[in-house]
Amino acid sequence: MSILSNLKAPKGANKRNKRVGRGESSGHGKTSGRGHKGQLARSGGSSRPGFEGGQTPLQRRLPKKGFVNPTRVEYQVVNVSDLAVFEAGSVVDIGAMHEKGLVRNARDRVKILGNGDIAKNMTVKASKFSASAREKIEKAGGKAEETGSGVNVQ
Repeated sequence: MSILSNLKAPKGANKRNKRVGRGESSGHGKTSGRGHKGQLARSGGSSRPGFEGGQTPLQRRLPKKGFVNPTRVEYQVVNVSDLAVFEAGSVVDIGAMHEKGLVRNARDRVKILGNGDIAKNMTVKASKFSASAREKIEKAGGKAEETGSGVNVQ
């Protein structure tokens, strides 16, 4: 039976600190384990991460690949066939699409594409419409209203 007051760490678990500069007999005297002379023997003698002794560092030797346009606008895509989950005569905006799980973020821009068919008349409000999507919505007796740029937080 072990009592808390009798508990001990297993043998070899606790290691004494290396006390440098405490005389030759300690084994870490004189140069304190730093060797003789050189940059690493000095105080503050270390180089920054990625420094390769004056050789062109790896991060500068590797090719820079690609380009990301900071003014790029991304749209979440919803097909006309996906709008079948709404009732006829309803107003479908980005918030309603978000509630039904058609878009991930209600603050992003949404583009309606013309993949599939739509039979119900409804007013669809989105950031953009493809020409075929607009045609199919209006053919079913609905309206396609562009809300403009919308909110695009990146």
